Amino acid sequence: MPLPPLPEEAITIGADARTWREAVRLAGAGLEASGAARSGYSDEMIRMIEEHGPYVVIAPGLALAHARPGPEVIKDGLAVVTLSTPVAFGHPHNDPVSVVLGLAILSIEGHLASVAELANVFNDASAIPAIAAAKDAATVIAIMTRQQ
Repeated sequence: MPLPPLPEEAITIGADARTWREAVRLAGAGLEASGAARSGYSDEMIRMIEEHGPYVVIAPGLALAHARPGPEVIKDGLAVVTLSTPVAFGHPHNDPVSVVLGLAILSIEGHLASVAELANVFNDASAIPAIAAAKDAATVIAIMTRQQ
């Protein structure tokens, strides 16, 4: 299964966020801007982290914010936010985070497949710093789709 769509309007470069909640809201805004999720999806992603801890920080410098499929998801989508200053999520090993991915998926099966595909992207150790250093959305898309 390919990655969910990652349109340019779902990518924010060099954003300012003072907290992990602000960073997750930026990812949610990207999903909303691309038509993948409603505004309440950000609240759902935040609630998941508040309930389950910083499990979304899946690698040094990288968070994968997501929530369960539900009424706030319109269609499958992906958002990428790079932060001008990394923020802490409270993860003991992988903080601070400079790249936040937002993932909205309509089905449980699609969610699992998308997470697996994202893992393939980030098996390349250079992907996180390359995205963090990206100056434009086209570069992020090329890295995420491995077309560099």
